[in-house]
Amino acid sequence: MKKKQKRIQIILLSIGFLLILITYFYYPYMQKTKFKKNLNVETLSPGQSDEDLNVLFENVEYKGLYDLDKTFSVNSEKANIKNEEPDIVYMTNVHVILYLDDGRIVNITSKKGIYNKVTYDCYLENSVEAVEAETKIYADNLDMLVTRSSIKIYNNVIINDPATLMHADNIDYDFETKHFKVSMFDDKNVKIKVFK
Repeated sequence: MKKKQKRIQIILLSIGFLLILITYFYYPYMQKTKFKKNLNVETLSPGQSDEDLNVLFENVEYKGLYDLDKTFSVNSEKANIKNEEPDIVYMTNVHVILYLDDGRIVNITSKKGIYNKVTYDCYLENSVEAVEAETKIYADNLDMLVTRSSIKIYNNVIINDPATLMHADNIDYDFETKHFKVSMFDDKNVKIKVFK
Protein backbone atom coordinates (compact mmCIF):
# COMPACT_ATOMS: atom_id res chain seq x y z
CA MET A 1 0.00 0.00 0.00
CA LYS A 2 2.83 2.38 0.83
CA LYS A 3 4.45 1.79 -2.59
CA LYS A 4 1.16 2.77 -4.31
CA GLN A 5 0.92 5.95 -2.23
CA LYS A 6 4.52 6.90 -3.02
CA ARG A 7 3.94 6.25 -6.71
CA ILE A 8 0.77 8.42 -6.67
CA GLN A 9 2.61 11.19 -4.78
CA ILE A 10 5.49 11.12 -7.27
CA ILE A 11 3.03 11.26 -10.20
CA LEU A 12 1.14 14.17 -8.58
CA LEU A 13 4.39 16.04 -7.85
CA SER A 14 5.54 15.48 -11.44
CA ILE A 15 2.24 16.79 -12.81
CA GLY A 16 2.46 19.83 -10.48
CA PHE A 17 6.04 20.52 -11.55
CA LEU A 18 5.04 20.17 -15.23
CA LEU A 19 2.14 22.60 -14.75
CA ILE A 20 4.48 25.14 -13.11
CA LEU A 21 6.92 24.85 -16.05
CA ILE A 22 4.12 25.29 -18.59
CA THR A 23 2.54 28.22 -16.71
CA TYR A 24 5.67 30.23 -15.96
CA PHE A 25 8.00 29.37 -18.84
CA TYR A 26 6.36 27.79 -21.88
CA TYR A 27 3.17 29.93 -22.01
CA PRO A 28 5.01 33.31 -21.75
CA TYR A 29 7.45 32.12 -24.44
CA MET A 30 4.54 31.23 -26.74
CA GLN A 31 2.88 34.62 -26.11
CA LYS A 32 6.12 36.44 -26.89
CA THR A 33 6.54 34.48 -30.12
CA LYS A 34 2.93 35.19 -31.11
CA PHE A 35 3.39 38.92 -30.37
CA LYS A 36 6.55 39.07 -32.50
CA LYS A 37 4.73 37.41 -35.40
CA ASN A 38 1.96 40.04 -35.21
CA LEU A 39 4.46 42.92 -35.37
CA ASN A 40 5.82 43.88 -38.73
CA VAL A 41 9.55 43.83 -37.94
CA GLU A 42 12.14 44.80 -40.54
CA THR A 43 14.70 42.11 -41.22
CA LEU A 44 18.35 42.86 -40.69
CA SER A 45 20.41 43.38 -43.79
CA PRO A 46 24.12 42.46 -43.88
CA GLY A 47 26.14 44.81 -41.69
CA GLN A 48 23.17 45.87 -39.51
CA SER A 49 23.06 45.15 -35.81
CA ASP A 50 20.04 44.60 -33.54
CA GLU A 51 20.28 48.28 -32.59
CA ASP A 52 19.30 49.24 -36.17
CA LEU A 53 16.12 47.17 -36.02
CA ASN A 54 12.85 49.10 -36.46
CA VAL A 55 9.42 48.10 -35.22
CA LEU A 56 6.64 49.23 -37.57
CA PHE A 57 3.07 50.02 -36.53
CA GLU A 58 -0.10 51.09 -38.33
CA ASN A 59 -2.91 53.36 -37.09
CA VAL A 60 -1.11 54.58 -33.96
CA GLU A 61 -2.61 56.98 -31.41
CA TYR A 62 -0.91 58.71 -28.47
CA LYS A 63 -2.55 61.04 -25.96
CA GLY A 64 -0.86 63.63 -23.79
CA LEU A 65 -0.83 67.10 -22.24
CA TYR A 66 0.58 70.36 -23.57
CA ASP A 67 0.93 73.67 -21.77
CA LEU A 68 0.66 71.55 -18.56
CA ASP A 69 -3.14 71.26 -18.54
CA LYS A 70 -4.50 70.89 -22.09
CA THR A 71 -5.05 67.54 -23.76
CA PHE A 72 -4.06 66.49 -27.26
CA SER A 73 -3.86 63.36 -29.35
CA VAL A 74 -1.39 62.34 -32.04
CA ASN A 75 -2.55 59.89 -34.70
CA SER A 76 -0.53 58.36 -37.51
CA GLU A 77 -1.26 55.98 -40.36
CA LYS A 78 2.20 54.45 -40.07
CA ALA A 79 4.88 54.75 -37.41
CA ASN A 80 8.18 53.15 -36.54
CA ILE A 81 10.38 53.03 -33.47
CA LYS A 82 14.11 52.34 -33.62
CA ASN A 83 15.72 50.17 -30.98
CA GLU A 84 18.35 52.79 -30.19
CA GLU A 85 15.61 55.47 -29.68
CA PRO A 86 12.69 53.68 -27.98
CA ASP A 87 11.02 56.95 -26.87
CA ILE A 88 10.98 58.51 -30.37
CA VAL A 89 8.20 57.62 -32.84
CA TYR A 90 8.75 58.41 -36.53
CA MET A 91 5.36 58.92 -38.18
CA THR A 92 3.81 59.36 -41.61
CA ASN A 93 0.44 60.98 -42.38
CA VAL A 94 0.17 62.57 -38.95
CA HIS A 95 -2.97 64.13 -37.43
CA VAL A 96 -2.65 66.09 -34.17
CA ILE A 97 -5.79 67.27 -32.34
CA LEU A 98 -5.47 70.01 -29.71
CA TYR A 99 -8.37 70.48 -27.29
CA LEU A 100 -8.47 74.11 -26.12
CA ASP A 101 -9.90 75.37 -22.80
CA ASP A 102 -12.93 77.06 -24.37
CA GLY A 103 -14.00 73.92 -26.25
CA ARG A 104 -12.40 74.80 -29.58
CA ILE A 105 -10.51 72.10 -31.43
CA VAL A 106 -7.39 72.56 -33.56
CA ASN A 107 -6.63 69.97 -36.23
CA ILE A 108 -3.05 69.79 -37.46
CA THR A 109 -1.97 67.47 -40.26
CA SER A 110 1.35 66.74 -41.97
CA LYS A 111 2.92 64.09 -44.14
CA LYS A 112 5.75 63.36 -41.68
CA GLY A 113 6.40 63.85 -38.00
CA ILE A 114 8.42 62.87 -34.96
CA TYR A 115 6.77 62.34 -31.56
CA ASN A 116 8.61 61.98 -28.24
CA LYS A 117 6.62 59.65 -25.96
CA VAL A 118 8.36 60.92 -22.81
CA THR A 119 8.32 64.71 -23.30
CA TYR A 120 5.18 64.79 -25.54
CA ASP A 121 7.05 67.09 -27.95
CA CYS A 122 5.88 66.84 -31.54
CA TYR A 123 7.82 67.93 -34.65
CA LEU A 124 5.82 67.99 -37.89
CA GLU A 125 7.09 68.60 -41.41
CA ASN A 126 6.12 68.41 -45.05
CA SER A 127 2.76 69.99 -45.98
CA VAL A 128 1.77 71.07 -42.48
CA GLU A 129 -1.78 72.42 -42.18
CA ALA A 130 -3.36 73.70 -38.96
CA VAL A 131 -7.08 74.53 -38.92
CA GLU A 132 -9.02 76.16 -36.09
CA ALA A 133 -12.49 77.46 -37.03
CA GLU A 134 -11.87 80.01 -39.82
CA THR A 135 -8.11 80.29 -39.25
CA LYS A 136 -5.91 78.16 -41.50
CA ILE A 137 -2.14 77.94 -41.25
CA TYR A 138 0.10 76.32 -43.86
CA ALA A 139 3.84 75.71 -43.44
CA ASP A 140 6.71 73.33 -44.02
CA ASN A 141 7.38 72.79 -40.29
CA LEU A 142 5.55 72.99 -36.96
CA ASP A 143 7.05 72.28 -33.53
CA MET A 144 4.75 71.69 -30.56
CA LEU A 145 6.87 71.76 -27.42
CA VAL A 146 5.07 70.99 -24.17
CA THR A 147 7.14 73.49 -22.19
CA ARG A 148 6.05 76.42 -24.38
CA SER A 149 2.65 78.06 -24.42
CA SER A 150 2.91 78.75 -28.14
CA ILE A 151 3.58 76.59 -31.16
CA LYS A 152 6.53 77.35 -33.42
CA ILE A 153 5.57 77.36 -37.10
CA TYR A 154 8.30 78.02 -39.66
CA ASN A 155 9.43 77.82 -43.29
CA ASN A 156 6.98 79.19 -45.88
CA VAL A 157 4.27 80.07 -43.36
CA ILE A 158 0.89 81.32 -44.57
CA ILE A 159 -1.83 82.36 -42.12
CA ASN A 160 -5.24 82.82 -43.66
CA ASP A 161 -8.21 83.96 -41.59
CA PRO A 162 -11.19 86.23 -42.38
CA ALA A 163 -9.26 89.41 -41.48
CA THR A 164 -5.66 88.61 -42.47
CA LEU A 165 -3.52 86.93 -45.09
CA MET A 166 0.10 86.72 -43.94
CA HIS A 167 3.32 85.26 -45.38
CA ALA A 168 6.33 84.84 -43.09
CA ASP A 169 9.30 82.60 -42.31
CA ASN A 170 8.69 82.07 -38.62
CA ILE A 171 5.64 82.44 -36.35
CA ASP A 172 5.11 81.66 -32.69
CA TYR A 173 1.35 81.12 -32.51
CA ASP A 174 -0.84 80.74 -29.43
CA PHE A 175 -4.07 78.99 -30.42
CA GLU A 176 -5.73 79.90 -27.10
CA THR A 177 -5.36 83.68 -27.49
CA LYS A 178 -4.86 83.73 -31.29
CA HIS A 179 -1.81 85.95 -30.74
CA PHE A 180 1.26 85.45 -32.85
CA LYS A 181 4.81 86.73 -33.04
CA VAL A 182 6.00 87.03 -36.62
CA SER A 183 9.60 87.14 -37.85
CA MET A 184 11.70 86.49 -40.94
CA PHE A 185 14.98 84.59 -41.04
CA ASP A 186 16.81 87.53 -42.59
CA ASP A 187 16.01 91.23 -43.02
CA LYS A 188 13.12 90.64 -45.44
CA ASN A 189 9.74 92.26 -44.77
CA VAL A 190 6.75 90.32 -43.53
CA LYS A 191 3.92 90.37 -46.08
CA ILE A 192 0.51 91.04 -44.54
CA LYS A 193 -2.84 91.83 -46.12
CA VAL A 194 -5.56 93.03 -43.75
CA PHE A 195 -9.20 92.77 -44.86
CA LYS A 196 -12.00 94.91 -43.49
